[in-house]
Order: sequence, then structure tokens, then C-alpha cells
Amino acid sequence: MSLEKRVLSKYIPAHLAIILDGNGRWAKKHNLLRTLGHKKGAENLKNMALICNEIGVKVLSVYAFSTENWNRPASEVEYLMKLPREFEENYKGKFKENDIKVIFSGRRDRFSEENIDLLYRIEEKTKDRKGLILNVCFDYGSHTEIIEAVKQISVKYKNDDIKLDDIDTSLMEEHLYTKGLPPLDLLIRTSGELRISNYLLWQLAYSELYFTSKLWPEFNRKELLKALDNFQKRNRRYGGIKE
Repeated sequence: MSLEKRVLSKYIPAHLAIILDGNGRWAKKHNLLRTLGHKKGAENLKNMALICNEIGVKVLSVYAFSTENWNRPASEVEYLMKLPREFEENYKGKFKENDIKVIFSGRRDRFSEENIDLLYRIEEKTKDRKGLILNVCFDYGSHTEIIEAVKQISVKYKNDDIKLDDIDTSLMEEHLYTKGLPPLDLLIRTSGELRISNYLLWQLAYSELYFTSKLWPEFNRKELLKALDNFQKRNRRYGGIKE
């Protein structure tokens, strides 16, 4: 049986997350500017979203820009801030055709007014679509996400809207950026780095991790199928024991 047939015959992760790492190194490898690496990475994101939609993934969460990425060179940050506009212009046709819904997770207080309006507009235009949910984590950091959730819950407790005993896992998850999304099954990180980088720390509690040396622009359908094949061979016990 071929790799694809084997993978598609088994459980496909409902929620897949990817740390899109290696755009800059891909550009260096090909003697190109780092910005061209990010452009190639954005094109690959479109392709991967379409593939995930085709094979039955329900949610694809991607780490597109972290809260720490603001520390990169100004010219690179400036280019990355143009990607949402490029994303809308270049991919809206394919995403509409394939019924893909787009949401954004992360802070929105450090973007330009134009970008803020753009994010809301994309979410509004795609909100009723029934295919893959592409969750773009943009100016996202898990520490910030958790701290903001704690602050919101604290205000509710202070205002007597909730009791101390109401604070549990479910309440916490209702205040995370990923509210309403299914539990995270699998995290993939490209480029060979073996760390989480402040990404989906709460959501990763019982997910599987897969690391590949492939740089993000090189990560294609075959590489995704290899990751899913590896995932499907694991014994997920969630702290218990399976016979």
C-alpha cells in the first residue's frame, strides 16, 4: 500500500499545528534575500492549507509571526507586515473555491490600522465557510495568551461573575485564542530545530510532536504524509495505559 493510501485509511488529525521555520535559511541556501524566503514560505502555506483541506484536517494552526519576531531587523518586519495583504490578494480565490475559513490568533494592538481592518475583513468574509479552518497565529505568543486569559478570568472573579470553584480547565480554554477549536493532535516543526518557541503551550499538553529537518519552503505533500504516518503509529495514552 502506498504511503498516501495508508495515511488516508487511518485517523487524520482534527487539529494540526505547524511552526513554519526555515524561510530565512532556505533563502540563504539559494543565495536569495530573506524576504524572498518569506514570500516562498507564504506560497507554501497556501499549498499546505489546500492539501490539509483535501485530506480531511479540520483545523490548521500556523505560527506565522511571534511576539518576539518584532526584534528582527526593521526591513524584515516591514516585509512580514505586508504578508496579510499579499495573502488576501493572492489566495482568496483558491480559498473561496475550497470553502476555507481563515481566523487570526494573537495580539492586535501593535499592527497598523490598515492591517487590523484587513484581519477583521478576512475573518468576516470567510466566517460561514465549512471547509478547513486556517488559524494564522500572527503576533502570537503563548505566554501572552495565557496571561491575558488569566486577566480576563480575574476580572470576572473580581466582579463576582464567577466563583473561585468555577475556574477550571474548561473556563481557561474559553479565554484562549483557540476557543472553540478542537484539541490539538499534532505539532510539526520544520527546519530541524527541537524547541516549541512559546507556541500553543497550553494546547500542547497531550499533543504529539514531530520534528523534521526540512525547511518550511521545502515541506511538501510527501513530507506531510510522512509526518502523519509517524503520528498514526503512536500510542496516545493521555496519561493512562492502553492494553
